[in-house]
Amino acid sequence: MAYVISDDCIACGACAAGCPVDAISEGDGKYVIDADACVSCGACAGTCPVGAPQEG
Repeated sequence: MAYVISDDCIACGACAAGCPVDAISEGDGKYVIDADACVSCGACAGTCPVGAPQEG
């Protein structure tokens, strides 16, 4: 299942930089994950300082 970014996101961009398939982009006040492109690898969760990316 694709990851989603919770409202805990601080919009730092660490998750987007760590995504190997470029599935993460800046949204309105927080980053968002394209569920169709996400390969559920968890790289974003490992780079986020506040744990915002979670398995959805």
